[in-house]
This record gives sequence, structure tokens and C-alpha cells, in this order.
Amino acid sequence: MRLRWGRPDLATYQAGPATPPASPTSPVAVSFLGVTTLLFDDGKSAVMTDGFFTRPALARTLLTPLRSDPARVDHALRRAGVDSLDAVACGHSHYDHALDSAAVAHRTGATLVGSESTAQLGRGAQLPPDRIVTAAPGNALTFGAFTLTFLESEHSHPDRVQGAIEHAIAQPARVRAYKCGETWSILVEHDESGQSALVHSSAGFRPGMLDGRRADVAYLAVGQLGHQSRDFIEQYWTETVTAVGARSVILTHWDDFFRPLTTPLRALPYAVDDLDAAMRVLTACAERDGVHLELPTLWRRTDPWATR
Repeated sequence: MRLRWGRPDLATYQAGPATPPASPTSPVAVSFLGVTTLLFDDGKSAVMTDGFFTRPALARTLLTPLRSDPARVDHALRRAGVDSLDAVACGHSHYDHALDSAAVAHRTGATLVGSESTAQLGRGAQLPPDRIVTAAPGNALTFGAFTLTFLESEHSHPDRVQGAIEHAIAQPARVRAYKCGETWSILVEHDESGQSALVHSSAGFRPGMLDGRRADVAYLAVGQLGHQSRDFIEQYWTETVTAVGARSVILTHWDDFFRPLTTPLRALPYAVDDLDAAMRVLTACAERDGVHLELPTLWRRTDPWATR
């Protein structure tokens, strides 16, 4: 396959109608914080997925052991208005999801939730044992006003760091120490309003994995999806968006995570992923099904359940 240079132009996909901003009467606000990090906040309690903010440069990622950058973590939490969290829930344990998860839990008083691999990261960071929870398939766990249900999925292809983390990992650690572990699709439900969202953090699936589940909104990862076939992308849509009956889809894991959040987001280069190819198919699926499709804006507090 001929290598394609450059990267997609995000402006092409950010010109359409946006999800409404959260208002003082919104039961829940959701903020996109890069890659697959999402903040769900009802003003009294809050949960976050992944919490990846250090975003080391590519050369550093490949050549040196990695550790959380306290300044970058603290800046992101302040920028997002986060003082405390009830839970940090990891979709899987690769570094671009879980590098900072324990650091965020330390700073916010949150419980770290995920696979046994994620738990090993928490142990390596010396989180108290009562603030580490290992999920199991179908587990419905309540944190504050939110219930998180963990449903086992598959990582996008290829999974370059397979396997499970079998012992506690203390930082600094090489990128290959952050093995995937289980891959979760997480159903987030707000107990007071009844609002629900699917957080699907890697572009893979297991047929039927979401049967019988419902979510109003789907936060759908597209990393590496552009290198898959049209048939695969259409089935991915069917097994996630169609399966839960979502009427709004907000895409995640499209931004170049080797750049800090203090610089404008840009798409991953074509050598890594082809967002244009994925968007052609996803846009056709959304138009066919009457579903709102969007690339979110960094830091923006939204109400994806509000009427447009």
C-alpha cells in the first residue's frame, strides 16, 4: 500500500451543527478532554473515562520510560473545572488511555475502575486498595449518581501491545509495559435523570456484545478505523450505534495524542490512520439512520441529550 503523507483537515468535519452547550438546567454535562477522555458531571458528582493528559511526544514515547507529567495533569483538571471525581474508569490499559489514570485518581480522590491490568497500574502508583475496583463483564457499579456497566469488547486492529499486565507497574515504565488487558465498552447511566451514554473507547467489537442494552448517546472511538474495510466500518456502526439505539454519535480517538492539550488539536496523520476514509462511511451510516454525527470540541461542556 502506498504511504500517504499529511493528515486530514478537521475543519471539514467541524462545520456542521454542534451538540448544544450544557445549561444551568442540564442534568448532566459532558466534556471532551482529548483521545477518549470524557468528563460526566451533574454538579454534585462526576466520573471520568481514562484521564490521559500527559500526551508525551512520539520520540519520548518510543525511546524513554514514561511517567505522568504532574503539570499537564493539573492543568487539564483545572481547565476542565475538576476538583473531585467519584471514579476514573479505563476502557483498557494502553498508555494512551491509562498512563495518567492513577495520577488523576490520586489528585481527585476517585476510585480507579477497570480491568485487572488497570488495577495493577493503581497498585504500582500506591493507590489505597479500597480505591481500586476490578470490573467483570456485565458489572454494574455505582459511583455517586452514576452507574457504570462494563461490557467486554475487542481492541481495534492492530493491537500492538497485547496481553495482560500481570504485576504492579510503577512509573516510569516503558510503553510496552502498558499492555491492553480487557477492552471495555462502558454504559454510563445517570441515576437521577435516567440519561445514558455508551463510551466505546476502541474501534473493535464483539458481535452481539451490546444486545439488550440502550443508550441515548454513543461516544464512539475511530482510532485506526480508517484503515479497515467499508464492510467492517458498517458492521462496527451496527454493533455499537444501532445496537443501543443511539440518536447522537460523538466521535473520539481521532486527535494526534503526541501533542499537548495546550496546542490546537489536529488529526492523526494518514500514516497512522485515515479519518477521511472512516468519515465517508460513518457519515453515510448516520445520514441513512437519521443520527447526529459530530467531532467534539476540546473542553466544551455539552448536553448531548438536549433537543437541537
